[in-house]
Amino acid sequence: MREVYKKIGENVKKIRESKNITQLQLAEMIGHKSTTIIAQGELGKKHFNIEHLYKISKVLNVSLCKFFEGID
Repeated sequence: MREVYKKIGENVKKIRESKNITQLQLAEMIGHKSTTIIAQGELGKKHFNIEHLYKISKVLNVSLCKFFEGID
């Protein structure tokens, strides 16, 4: 599962950066005060839960499916 979480994190980072949104901006937009959840999630050190992914998808204006691309 570690590789799955890592790929999801990479996908979140790629999409976030393509929208020119910082980790802090994204964290604040989903209701967090620090970048910890975003930074650790993007690195695959911790995993995003479904609530995080849902909120991130709304902020980044992408389908939840985008976060799972490249996972078999």
